[in-house]
Amino acid sequence: MKILVRSITGALVVVASLLAENATGAERPLTLAEAITLALAKNERLLIEREDLGAATAAVSGARGAYDPRLLLDGTWATAKEPVNSEFSGAPAGELAAEVRSSEAGVALHQLLPTGGALTLYGRGARETTDGVLARLSPAYTTRIGATLRQPLLRRRSMDPERLAVRRSEAGRRFAAASLRRAVVETVAAAEQAYWGLSASRLAVHVREEAVRLAEDQLGETRTRVESGAAPETDLAEPRAELERRRGELFAARETLARSENDLKLLIFSDRDQEPWLARLVPVDSVTIDVAPVDVPASLERALDSRPELEEGLALVDRRRAESAFARDGVWPALDALASYDRFGLTGSANPAAPGEPLPPALGGGLGRSLDMLGDGDLHAARVGLALELPVLNRTARAEAAIARSGERQAEIALERVRKGIRAEVLDAAAGLITAGQRIEAARSGHAAAVIQLAAEREKFGIGLSTNFLVLTRQNDLSRARLDEISALTDYRAARTELARATGTLLEERGIEVEESKNRGGSR
Repeated sequence: MKILVRSITGALVVVASLLAENATGAERPLTLAEAITLALAKNERLLIEREDLGAATAAVSGARGAYDPRLLLDGTWATAKEPVNSEFSGAPAGELAAEVRSSEAGVALHQLLPTGGALTLYGRGARETTDGVLARLSPAYTTRIGATLRQPLLRRRSMDPERLAVRRSEAGRRFAAASLRRAVVETVAAAEQAYWGLSASRLAVHVREEAVRLAEDQLGETRTRVESGAAPETDLAEPRAELERRRGELFAARETLARSENDLKLLIFSDRDQEPWLARLVPVDSVTIDVAPVDVPASLERALDSRPELEEGLALVDRRRAESAFARDGVWPALDALASYDRFGLTGSANPAAPGEPLPPALGGGLGRSLDMLGDGDLHAARVGLALELPVLNRTARAEAAIARSGERQAEIALERVRKGIRAEVLDAAAGLITAGQRIEAARSGHAAAVIQLAAEREKFGIGLSTNFLVLTRQNDLSRARLDEISALTDYRAARTELARATGTLLEERGIEVEESKNRGGSR
């Protein structure tokens, strides 16, 4: 009857286990490379960082757009008959004022210069008719072309709002690119840590299952002795209690495994993935590794050359330096150099309402002749000058310069703090890797010794020279030794990942390139 009950109970356990496996989905083999690829493709933080980089890139283009030339066009038509309180109003006889009708058009090209100045090229043309007796030409065609240049010599010579905007946006893009790279590094590191954590959890479950099997075997041997009369029935209590304790540890290990799976799924699956969330992930890559020495000085040097956090700090320092330079520039008085040059054209027909001498041949003609006069250059004007603005106290500008300089120093101090933190991280990671490597050999030796001790104890138990307590103790020693070895191997892989992250070489070692354009797909 007892044998029948045990058989039914075992069958029920198997059925329940199968039902649980079917409820959680089929197994899905997963390599480390695949886990990293999925994490880089599905991680929401990377998607957000790429959007930030895209926005920062657009901001650079927008800031540089201040140097795009601006084309200005205008055209007017006007008629006027305004009274003039003068003996020389030019009004026809019997009229209160002369009537003037005109049409005019102009074009200008405005260009900011990298030196802080501005250059404007312009041209205008007009046609005017009048019945006033003082006008010599009607219709008259006037044309004009010219250029004006304004160049700051003190304030805004080294830094102006447009150049500040470009420097800020470029620093912002550098910061966003470094932030994206840091996010990729941390995503890869998190995926590796989660992968090896899942692998360790699965191995731990196997160890707990083996421990349960050993306890069942020990309970079976003890039961055989009791049934044969070689041992009292009270001897069954100890292996039975140990079996239930180990089953509790197995249940806890399975829960840990489920949580480890969920941690990895959170990194590699998106919300739109339905079936993968129910699958049971099975790591394919082995945690077996060879311990390698650690070059701490070289690791420190690589970290101070490669960590994206340093580029973030440098970008912030560059932004603050640009702001400080702009604020210092505002303390200077404004002294601008001004220069302009114009050419004019004037042609037309004799005004019928104006008596007088015949027109000079040079003034006769239409709009084309007026344009030709621009090329001749006979009618022109040139101007040069200086414009000075001298603030008496300028306290606001001086205060803004002091505030900006303080912000620059703060950014430099923050960068120094980042460098110190990186040094500490590298040293911690190197120490962790060295310690993990030492633990591997000790764990392997302990595992081998535990196997030998258990085998010897079981032989003694078989000939009646040992007890359940000693055999179960040796079994627990073996389980702990196996778990210690799994932990040491897993910790070593995790420590290697952490050292590669701390030194800034993780992406290079994994062959991962960061595509900075947000429209180029994944990062691998």
